Amino acid sequence: MTLASLLRLFFLAAIWGASFLFMRMAANSLGPAVLIEFRVGFAAVTLFIVALYLKRRLAFTEHKKHFFIIGAFNSALPFLFFAYAAQTISASTLSILNSTTPIWGVVVGVLWTKTKPNKSMVLGLLLGLIGVAILVGQNHFVLNSQSIMAIIAALSASLCYAIASHYTKNAPKLAPFDNAHGSMWASSFMVLPLILFMPIREIPSTNIMLGVLVLGVVCTALAYILFFKLIDDIGPTSALTVTFLIPLFGIFWGHLFLDEQIGPNTLLGALFVIVGTMLVTGFLPRKKHLAKTS
Repeated sequence: MTLASLLRLFFLAAIWGASFLFMRMAANSLGPAVLIEFRVGFAAVTLFIVALYLKRRLAFTEHKKHFFIIGAFNSALPFLFFAYAAQTISASTLSILNSTTPIWGVVVGVLWTKTKPNKSMVLGLLLGLIGVAILVGQNHFVLNSQSIMAIIAALSASLCYAIASHYTKNAPKLAPFDNAHGSMWASSFMVLPLILFMPIREIPSTNIMLGVLVLGVVCTALAYILFFKLIDDIGPTSALTVTFLIPLFGIFWGHLFLDEQIGPNTLLGALFVIVGTMLVTGFLPRKKHLAKTS
């Protein structure tokens, strides 16, 4: 990995970690539907401007079924789930729960392709579950039906990402930029009607709207472009390491700007989830052969 790719990796983790901060700031005033419509709408318009600059035509109607599928599972549904969860649980906890995506990927793979997980994957799944349990335990003093639903929603968002990743393996082979561009427009069309059922709650402040603008333009549109650039440079497997870095930035931003407390449960839960994810994805080095002693 070159220095440029390494810097892109850390920058991507930083801005994706910040996305949970901005959702946490805006979710209660805007409501999940309005917040996410702004997010995917700003992203779609940004990518459209980039497409005009690059003179790239988007064949939306020819691949609309594909764009709506990938838009639903890679953007609309997970973004809505996270926005719902952001009304209740902290940005740092959201970022940690987001890191369970590769773990869900193994579960989906077992059900989708009937592949059997190895011992490392099973251990990783168990560690991930323990990590989630620790994160839930840190909020035992406020644990109620609302916070439980928020945690389930955040885990459901990660599950959606896992489903999307498996779908794309057999999906129409389009350019990564076109997938991002088309899926953002499809997402905006799907989320828009939900505003009628989850309307805005109060007029947001200027700071909140600036945060939502950054969420759409930087944390979504530009992040996708950066991620696809990483895939081109270092491959999808190495690009996946961003998953391990996001919680570190999510915890940092939440503590810095929202004064979220970093307790031992947060750090321990994050450790279990990250190590579990590394085992599941095969990133954790392990000795295949033990030297015999005599």
